[in-house]
Amino acid sequence: MQVNRWLRAAACALTLTAASPLLWAQEIVVSAAASLTNAFQAVGKAWSQANPGHKATFNFAASGALLAQMQQGAPVDVFASADQPTMDKAQAAGLIAQGTRSDFVKNELVLIVPAKSSKVPKSLDDLAGGAYQRIAAGTPASVPVGRYTMGVIEQAKLDAPLKPKWIYGESVRQVLDYVARGEVDAGFVYRTDAMVKKDETQIAFAVPTTTPVTYPIAQLAASKQPAAAQSFIAFVKGAEGRKILQSFGFAQP
Repeated sequence: MQVNRWLRAAACALTLTAASPLLWAQEIVVSAAASLTNAFQAVGKAWSQANPGHKATFNFAASGALLAQMQQGAPVDVFASADQPTMDKAQAAGLIAQGTRSDFVKNELVLIVPAKSSKVPKSLDDLAGGAYQRIAAGTPASVPVGRYTMGVIEQAKLDAPLKPKWIYGESVRQVLDYVARGEVDAGFVYRTDAMVKKDETQIAFAVPTTTPVTYPIAQLAASKQPAAAQSFIAFVKGAEGRKILQSFGFAQP
């Protein structure tokens, strides 16, 4: 009789599981650089469609801010940074699962101005002129695009003339918004961000950086869903993920 009761209970459990696929659902949290917002939202949707019952919840911000959150214990399964130094810090702090880090895309730094602006600089030296009083860049301490920008400015020896002109943003998307709204005369963003608001901004020129703008991705050591996290990373780096990322302007590293 006990066996019969066990069999009935097992059959009931199987029926419940079949009727409730969400019992098998796996949701992961992906902390990703702000410049990945549109592309990763599309990637996340495609990954969920390819893996029924799986869902990615995204947290987009400046890479430095995301690192600070993880250091304070924020529950994260996957981290995608817009630069190598931030991921280096995450790895040094023991936040990254060993052997899961890899580069998955690269980007390009560009100088943009408002779409309707009649002042379009042709070189970095032009920014030192009186026509450009407010220039936006990411906060160098926490925003990778800001560090790339300052590296270029220092190399061009424009530190002093541009110092009083900087308007700092907390993320590359905030810099993009400043330019799109005409609140600044120019701003430094990634090419992929400029594409997001191509009707409100125009690219003046590409800005060669001292180091390549490459993005690393990794699973967090504290992930509660390591298999799903690895599945997401594999999808990002796979054929469909690459195709989606390229449609948003990202190139392969």
